[in-house]
Amino acid sequence: MRISVIGCGYLGAVHAACMAELGHDVIGVDVDQAKIDALSEGRAPFFEPGLPELLKAEHGRLRFTTDISEVSHARVHFVAVGTPQLEGSNAADMRFVDASIDALLPHIGPGHLVVGKSTVPVGTAARLAEKVEATGAELAWNPEFLREGFAVSDTLTPDRLVYGVRRGDDRASDVLDEVYRRPLSTGTPRIITDYATAELVKVSANAFLATKISFINAMAEIAEVTGADVTTLADAIGHDARIGRRFLNAGVGFGGGCLPKDIRAFQARAEELGVGHALAFLDDVDQVNLRRRQRVLDLITDALGTELAGRTVAVLGVTFKPDSDDVRDSPALDIAARLALRGVRVKATDPEGIETARAKVPSLDYHPSARDAVAGAEVVTVLTEWREFRELDPREVSTWTDARTIIDGRNCLDAGAWRAAGWTYHGLGRP
Repeated sequence: MRISVIGCGYLGAVHAACMAELGHDVIGVDVDQAKIDALSEGRAPFFEPGLPELLKAEHGRLRFTTDISEVSHARVHFVAVGTPQLEGSNAADMRFVDASIDALLPHIGPGHLVVGKSTVPVGTAARLAEKVEATGAELAWNPEFLREGFAVSDTLTPDRLVYGVRRGDDRASDVLDEVYRRPLSTGTPRIITDYATAELVKVSANAFLATKISFINAMAEIAEVTGADVTTLADAIGHDARIGRRFLNAGVGFGGGCLPKDIRAFQARAEELGVGHALAFLDDVDQVNLRRRQRVLDLITDALGTELAGRTVAVLGVTFKPDSDDVRDSPALDIAARLALRGVRVKATDPEGIETARAKVPSLDYHPSARDAVAGAEVVTVLTEWREFRELDPREVSTWTDARTIIDGRNCLDAGAWRAAGWTYHGLGRP
């Protein structure tokens, strides 16, 4: 099929490359010339495992441009632009989605299908459908469920596909079935529903996951004052099939470009709909999450004293999660930045996120390796659970620095091994 993807950021670039891998003829469009140049050369403008190889492999079926008029040959148009948090508000900023639809309108007509991928407030699709249908084209909403670090596999082998269409619009569903023929042929579940439900699937899933993370972090707060071990607690309740163990890892909390802004936008939309009380609990979810960052700062203060200016702290990990260079709303980078504001020399490292972090917080002292970051530090913190940090040998680390206090912000280290090596170990919600 001939497909266009409007917006070549994280979502759009991955989607475009994966659609080409599925055998389609794809053109990606973005206003950022530097991004288009990189993608055209087979270079991913961000770190995502598997994407560079896909960009090179699919060069013959995949191209990129800044000229929106070049999408006119396509018949399916995916809109995959960002919906960041609106400045000064919890609501989603819809300018990029609206601008993309408006830019598409002169180039679509009967027989075309516009497919929304962006995470939007419920009611958006119905509003945009009026514009799209005025051209003779149709609109569907097909939410994404990508995990950074696994986005390629999540697109090629999704755990479900959701189509939001006009009631009775079999053509739109048939077209999407053709787009996703390969994953559907392997048994991927397909759910066909209305616009509103499709829009709610993504934000409600993110709200649930955020709630689960904040729940176990709230239990960590209780554990810290009672001497309980939140990790063992999570293991125990996770054996209950109704609960499950995933997303029950206590630590510095969630971040990134989705969960924080999505739960806030969901609350804002509920307020607009007059049912703000239904999602009032998400404010507590947000606050629990933010408190865990302060807890790490408190542990550092306990170790070094209240006068932090001039002290040195090693920060291992600045991205919001491993296998990504994304530092948007990263708890790790936020903690590092707050330390720097108090006069601490922060020696930070990350396998992939140094340059993205440096662009956002240039005041940190960045280093290429854990060994370099730890040298001369008085306290060592692990704030992103990259494999190479999880697997550090505490006895070897002891030869890099005179520090003997480690703060495990992700509860990802072997506490017994670090203590046996002579370290004072602090986890979150662990005795």
